[in-house]
Amino acid sequence: MPRLSSVAPVPAAAVATEAPARRKGEPQPAERFALTVDKSPIDGLGVFAAEPIPARLKIGEMRGEIVPVREARRRIEGRRRIHVVEVTDKTAIDATKSDCALRHVNHSCAPNAVLRIRQGRAEFYAIRDIAPGEEICADYGESHHEGRLRCRCGAPNCKGRL
Repeated sequence: MPRLSSVAPVPAAAVATEAPARRKGEPQPAERFALTVDKSPIDGLGVFAAEPIPARLKIGEMRGEIVPVREARRRIEGRRRIHVVEVTDKTAIDATKSDCALRHVNHSCAPNAVLRIRQGRAEFYAIRDIAPGEEICADYGESHHEGRLRCRCGAPNCKGRL
């Protein structure tokens, strides 16, 4: 898989929609649907659907290094963009160095996806049907920004701060 910084949008017609066969015991891919990473109108890079994603289905999971929460909080200190999700009161996933596209899911006050923590995993699910080319966004809820960062989602119901 190419490094995320060099990923170009993939035309929907060029994306295979059939999942490759897996052998029993092989891990599932991080992404269940074709996704692209590109410049986001919200902030920095974003992740975009490269094929239709039906409502209520799992989009995929954010993968990265499993670290203690204390170490994760130390790593994000003073950083504006972070790629960390606390999955238990003791562990976090640090996707800073991961090639997982879902680490680029931006915040929106009108999200089309939700982040669910299940069995130590950070999984994204579609709230509604997501069209090809649409940016995948989730409501971050509580974040390390503690209301100090201006929200740029542009939603009519924008809370204004993260």
